[in-house]
Amino acid sequence: MKRRTIMIIAGILAIALMAYGIFKREWTVKQLKGVADDQATLPVQIIAPQRGPPTRTLVLPASVQAWYEATIFGQVTGYVSSWKEDYGARVKKGQLLATIEAPGLDAQYAAAQASLNVAQANYELAVSTAKRWQALAGTPAVSQQSVDVQVATAKARKADLDAAKQDVARYAALESFKRVLAPFDGIVTARLTNVGAYVNAGGGDAGARTGATQLFTVSDVHKLRVFVDVPQSYAGQLDAQASVTIHLPSQPDKPIPATFLTTARAFSDNSRTAVTELTVDHADGTLWPGTFVEAVFQLTNDSALLTLPEEALIFRAQGLQVALVDAHSRVHLQNITLGENLGQIVQVLSGLAPDARVVNNPPAGLLEGQLVQSVTPAPGYADESKAAATAQSPPPPPINPNSRTPP
Repeated sequence: MKRRTIMIIAGILAIALMAYGIFKREWTVKQLKGVADDQATLPVQIIAPQRGPPTRTLVLPASVQAWYEATIFGQVTGYVSSWKEDYGARVKKGQLLATIEAPGLDAQYAAAQASLNVAQANYELAVSTAKRWQALAGTPAVSQQSVDVQVATAKARKADLDAAKQDVARYAALESFKRVLAPFDGIVTARLTNVGAYVNAGGGDAGARTGATQLFTVSDVHKLRVFVDVPQSYAGQLDAQASVTIHLPSQPDKPIPATFLTTARAFSDNSRTAVTELTVDHADGTLWPGTFVEAVFQLTNDSALLTLPEEALIFRAQGLQVALVDAHSRVHLQNITLGENLGQIVQVLSGLAPDARVVNNPPAGLLEGQLVQSVTPAPGYADESKAAATAQSPPPPPINPNSRTPP
């Protein structure tokens, strides 16, 4: 009985150990299968497409120029005897800026006046002689040929007199250029001469063969022109109704109202941009000619179109795609067609439904039909609520024309 009892107990223990081993192995396999299933399911952030904002902001670099700007050159050859106005001086039209000493011109002017006196005397003598010969016409004392010669001589002397007068007028005009005057009301933005500096007449002197000497630059700044190179994608949306402000980089919180004036209606072959001209009133004198500014345009936008953040796009050989998640948490790679680039978000013209579930920032190895699991985004990543807030926010993010996404 004792041996039998021991054998029964040993059998029971053996069966218990076998049952425990089998149970533990099944439990371990189940745990490993759960871990494998969890690792096979890719955690992703799922967002929904949003309606686009009614307006969007386009920020472009711009350059400020004076309303009028005149570069004043020397029109007579000589030396600067004095200058009256320096950099930054406000001048009126006709105000004296500098005087030029031109002894050579003075001598030529005096010679022209002397030649005029000689021509005047010759003309008067020819006229009186012609009158006397005409009085003797028809008498045996003179022939008609002699009379005609004297009359023609008087006419020639008249032509010489007129030429001498024109020569004097020419030198008188050049004499006036010895006084360098402001062409209009404005500010002296450049003084490129000094007392004793040599001035070359250049184009002002018909006998000169070298370039003229620049003396001053005067700018009319009662209004300013702002020139912006607008990319081809946006040029057609700019017109007189466009809202635009100017911002100094050093004062971004102080916008300056600007008015759309005109556009070149032609694109540069190198940059594919069109020169657009704005105007700014300059009552406060904040802006200076040559200032670099940023032109901020407020453009209307089709708010009915769906939008997605740029990081939701997939660029592959099959084309531009997004990763959609179906009801069974499976991925479907959907081709889409983009509209305009709105900065951090882009318009989607086709291939996307309003109730679509889109994978945000999909990994490069995401495959068709892959099982995914929606997770809460880590801090710093936009979630669905943030995307909705962005789409409904009045001031949309600025457009970056250099974005990688085609407009």
